Amino acid sequence: MTFTGEQAQRSRAYARRSGGGPLWQFLRGFLKHPVMVGSVIPSSKVLIDKMLKPVDWANTKLFVEYGPGVGTFTQEILNRLAPDAILLTIDTNADFTMYLSAKIRDSRLRAVTGSAADVRTIMGDFGLTHADYILSGLPFSTLPTGVGPKIAEETAEALRPGGAFLVYQFSPKVRQFIAPYFNRLDRGFEWINIPPATLFWAWKD
Repeated sequence: MTFTGEQAQRSRAYARRSGGGPLWQFLRGFLKHPVMVGSVIPSSKVLIDKMLKPVDWANTKLFVEYGPGVGTFTQEILNRLAPDAILLTIDTNADFTMYLSAKIRDSRLRAVTGSAADVRTIMGDFGLTHADYILSGLPFSTLPTGVGPKIAEETAEALRPGGAFLVYQFSPKVRQFIAPYFNRLDRGFEWINIPPATLFWAWKD
């Protein structure tokens, strides 16, 4: 769901009532939905820069983010994104969606409460067909049975040829979920994060 007009005002009021601080919101989300949040601490700036470095921003029209949480990556993506591009965020936690809509006022942002497994349906609701890049910090290894492979498959279908699935995880097991659906995988690691993270760039050739 997206927020405009009166709904946006309500979401901003919600953010003020709920304490407002991003760290509190992140911890609150983790406590409510621990299997859907990868860490209780937002990603470091070093990890963000490294994860986003391969993106061809000049030719990016649609960027999708799974599990944006309190917007640690979201704002950095918007800072790099072209003025006519779109950032679609998908989170199962409505609290995060409301907080994000209240925190970030940017016409390029489409904040939705839903499942990453429904990415193509959600894109279709906005008249969007293919994404250039999709970013995920979802904890694949702790998702319910069958959800991880479904997300990987739907993501591969949602990406344009030449696009990439950018994944940061705290367990290297994520490779077994995404490898069957992508032609090429680049792998990295970032120590300057709590906890240190494994990074994957899965390319759709």
